[in-house]
Amino acid sequence: MTLFPAFTVRRLLANNTSYSSNFLHFARRHLSSTTPVSNFDKLGCIGLGLMGHGIAQTAAMAASKDNIHSSIIAFESDQKFLDSGRDRIQKSVDKLVSKEKLTASQADALMGKITFTTDRDALNDTDLIVEAIIENMDLKKQLYSDLGQQCKPETVFASNTSSLSITQMAEASGRPDKFVGIHFFNPVQIMKLVEVIKTEYTDPTVFDNTVKWVDQIGKVAVKCGDTPGFIVNRLLVPNLIQAMLMLERGDATTHDIDISMQLGAGNPMGPLHLADYVGLDTCLFIMQGWVNDFPEERAFVVPEMLKDKVAKGELGRKSGKGFYEWNGDRRGDPVE
Repeated sequence: MTLFPAFTVRRLLANNTSYSSNFLHFARRHLSSTTPVSNFDKLGCIGLGLMGHGIAQTAAMAASKDNIHSSIIAFESDQKFLDSGRDRIQKSVDKLVSKEKLTASQADALMGKITFTTDRDALNDTDLIVEAIIENMDLKKQLYSDLGQQCKPETVFASNTSSLSITQMAEASGRPDKFVGIHFFNPVQIMKLVEVIKTEYTDPTVFDNTVKWVDQIGKVAVKCGDTPGFIVNRLLVPNLIQAMLMLERGDATTHDIDISMQLGAGNPMGPLHLADYVGLDTCLFIMQGWVNDFPEERAFVVPEMLKDKVAKGELGRKSGKGFYEWNGDRRGDPVE
């Protein structure tokens, strides 16, 4: 049962009513009458694409070793995508067995922890749901609105978004006190860092339990408020953009910009190389979203060069051409 629905809080704030600040603080901190669960026994994973399958596999690995989850519900609405996600996990696990990093019995135990389904009702009694669907705010809001009505009141929701507002999704869910961001990095099975994001609504116990869960699955949690891009992307993406602007102005060449940041700053690859690797369409999507949402932030700007390359289909590594020529994952010479 919800004591103060999110829309009520928003209306009070927007209308600047005579309600005291103490009341508004109470409303923010006590949106739900349920007590947060102390551990996340049953996990739900929504979306088994590039990030989602890695999250499910990582959690299942920890569950099979330390029994932190009794079961993991892996959900895709389309059977084709469900099968693809299952195959990705199976191939990754088989590779670990071939490298003797897992035994066959351990691999079976890992896969046995995951229930693959297209039935969303299977998520109803989960303790934590991690969502990793496409970066579309309207789709995410609708999903969380539906989940908020169908899942048990104690279920905590977590979005793996890399750039969208956690607060907006939390409000759409109807249970913003039980909503966090959990941003994994690609490839999930290898990358250790996970950003855990709280909003002004997030229950402190929920947040602490989420940080503890990240530690339990073998990752390193860092805490952050709901700022655009969180920690890593808020620092990284503007850096990539500044490199593009420098190239656009003719201040330096692609080669010299990248080699300078490698040899002068100790970066493993230069910013334009990295932008190509990430995908220029992804860079544009993130920065354009920030420009739209935060027009007064001077650090948020979209270079014309980036728009032009994306419009021409020059997306970097994935398309074979960006700031560099590419042959698969092998980088070639800078594009003149």
